[in-house]
Amino acid sequence: MTVTNGNEANGHTTTRRQLPCGIYAPTMTFFDPETEELDIPTIKKHAERLATAGLAGLVTMGSNGEAIHCTREEKVAVTRATREALDAAGFTTTPIIVGATEGSVKGTIELCKQSQAAGGDYVLLLPPSYFRAQMDEEAIVGYFTAVADGSPLPIVLYNYPGAVAGIDMDSDLLIKLAEHPNIIGTKFTCGSTGKLTRVALATNAKTPFSEGSGYMAFGGICDFTVQTLVSGGSGIIAGGANVMPKLCVKVWNLYAEGKTEEAIALQKVLSRGDWFLTKAAIAGTKQAIQSYYGYGGYPRRPLKRLEKAKVAAIAEGIQEAMEVEKSL
Repeated sequence: MTVTNGNEANGHTTTRRQLPCGIYAPTMTFFDPETEELDIPTIKKHAERLATAGLAGLVTMGSNGEAIHCTREEKVAVTRATREALDAAGFTTTPIIVGATEGSVKGTIELCKQSQAAGGDYVLLLPPSYFRAQMDEEAIVGYFTAVADGSPLPIVLYNYPGAVAGIDMDSDLLIKLAEHPNIIGTKFTCGSTGKLTRVALATNAKTPFSEGSGYMAFGGICDFTVQTLVSGGSGIIAGGANVMPKLCVKVWNLYAEGKTEEAIALQKVLSRGDWFLTKAAIAGTKQAIQSYYGYGGYPRRPLKRLEKAKVAAIAEGIQEAMEVEKSL
């Protein structure tokens, strides 16, 4: 299997930014604490901080970006602001993957086109799930095939059962979908390293040690970074990289440089710290950013704001990891 990793899309040669191996952050979307309107200056500042920390790429409008809370116009605005910030800071080759899921084929293709116009390079798509009872394998294959046929941007599949009424695409389905030339990767937020291993093997996924086919097999949580590398993975798209990007990058690089024991030891620190962010979800991740970087704020309602005691507990829980982060 050969995947171009975005050199062509539906027959048109492009100069699209490539997806390198490494750590990617699904960026938070920041809001004014009073009005809940987009805080574009903070969105830009955050993008620049992450790129400066050495991330391979950014993902806008993913789950951590509260895509479900944003209008289509806001999604476009966030992606455009992120591209502007990266370019202004000199990170012109840093790719952006855009969460562009909508319920219908038509709506998703439209958002893919708008994501391209806003500066996105790839799209990240969940399977449709609102009409869960009708979403059998045939319907899911039909959805992704039709969107891939119509999208100007290559597609990374997003396997996150918790966000789509329990739909969990298995390795056979993911391998079948990978046959489409405009489907170039999968994000495994399911956390199944076995599934990732099978898909990476079948697609000859890109790794730090081999270009392979160009297919990207992304772990979806930073607490199994080393495990993703062992499984033949291509990168990590992880919410924890919003808070501790340098630590995430260090774990990845140590393993890629052959320093396996050091990578495993640091992975343990990363996994302990990331668990506090995972438990506290978006509100907790934003408050961790607030505690350590002086900005972050709150999610949009109906997500709740955390009590001060909870915020303090998160800051304490990630202290070990943040001490390493600050040393890098």
